[in-house]
Amino acid sequence: MTRRAVRWLAGVAALAVLLAYPSLFGIYFTNSFVTFGIFALYAVSFNLLLGFTGLLSFGHAMFFGAGGYGTALALTHLPGLPLLPALALGVAAALALGVLLAPLMVRISGTAFAMLHLAFGQLMYVLALKLRTITGGEDGIGGFPIPPFSVPGVLSVDMKTPANFYYFAVAVLGFSVFALWFVTKTPFGCVMVGVRDNPNRVAYLGFRVPHTKAVVYLLAAGSAGVAGSVFAMFQNLVSADGALHVFVSFAPVQLTMIGGVGSFFGPILGSAIFGVISELTSRYTERVELVSGAILILVIMYAPLGVIGMWHAARARARARFAPRGAAEPAR
Repeated sequence: MTRRAVRWLAGVAALAVLLAYPSLFGIYFTNSFVTFGIFALYAVSFNLLLGFTGLLSFGHAMFFGAGGYGTALALTHLPGLPLLPALALGVAAALALGVLLAPLMVRISGTAFAMLHLAFGQLMYVLALKLRTITGGEDGIGGFPIPPFSVPGVLSVDMKTPANFYYFAVAVLGFSVFALWFVTKTPFGCVMVGVRDNPNRVAYLGFRVPHTKAVVYLLAAGSAGVAGSVFAMFQNLVSADGALHVFVSFAPVQLTMIGGVGSFFGPILGSAIFGVISELTSRYTERVELVSGAILILVIMYAPLGVIGMWHAARARARARFAPRGAAEPAR
């Protein structure tokens, strides 16, 4: 059986498991999977900046929160708004914020980029707390109606049912992840990596580095907005602490570091590992953040390339160990 056939079989098996997941595992683990998917996309959007373009952000939650608040406000103040337009308005809010910040952010990098995002992220958090008439302050916006997924004259699916929302979330989040993966495999994806590794050479080759950063920045902002919008509908609540807190900004950093920076699927693996650790830890203690922080420290100290980096290193060592001795060197 060829490698391509194995991949197709694995894909079909994974799709079958996803379709049967609510029936196989029940409501609790179905909701847990939706949470995993939301933060996996959120971390992947962050990794576009850090892993592929070399831009570390400590304020990524402002796009996540913008998506959540945009959708919540739309569903609160626009009665009868359909599901997909509500999602689109949340993404538009995140993109609008990205458009406002991009002209400044694409011309800086390193520590300045990270700290400015931290400052803007905290500004958004404070504004969400102070503008009570708009954001609900500390209580946030909750109890807004979740419209059904409907195609006029064809079908109408109630999104208040956990299984139905699961299928909607998996479709939206899965499509978003696939779209970002596709971008990384295009020639533009190679330019992104070039900006990370050697921006001067990329500029010498005729590419506009600020424009490349701007496109990546908007992709990251928009996809984080998708995650935030789905999160708001899933929780039927969006608040400053739940969507804009500094811990929400540090979450994708942690997930990406655990899974592997620079690997597209690293943040997804990191989200899965963190979800399992959080689930197991919460059964014995409420100090989940303390345990996850300790794990992050250990990863940075002993596995700076993350789990996927460890896997690639182990494969390289195995190949070197079991390679035939005395093999002829290639002709120079």
